Amino acid sequence: MNGARERIESARPFTHRARFSLMESFNPCLDCGICCTHFRISFYWAEADDAPGGFVPAHMTEKLNHTMRCMKGSNEVPRRCSALSGEVGKQVACTIYENRPTPCREFPVYFEDGTPNPKCDELRATIGLPPLPQAPLPRAA
Repeated sequence: MNGARERIESARPFTHRARFSLMESFNPCLDCGICCTHFRISFYWAEADDAPGGFVPAHMTEKLNHTMRCMKGSNEVPRRCSALSGEVGKQVACTIYENRPTPCREFPVYFEDGTPNPKCDELRATIGLPPLPQAPLPRAA
């Protein structure tokens, strides 16, 4: 459970620690993965590990232009990020989760007020998954 908790706590969309009681038992990304097959995942070239300080495995990326790269598999239709494992809509995982690029870290599944991202719900609906529940807001002390 520690590894899962660390992955959840390091994810930018889930910034409020008070929501972790919900997220520990329900991580909507692990039964979805549709965003990894819908968007081109492009990012600044120096995020790749062949650049000083980079962290995204370069062998899993492709060059877009002089300043941008994308994840292999996400620049063609049908799209599927090369780092995605599992069956979309059933059970998925990111094989480079700790080293995923900025767009993946910053995609908000939930907004600051706890409302689900409508784009996430829209994409989930295309594969028959229900809308996300409202994330509980922290209780006053």
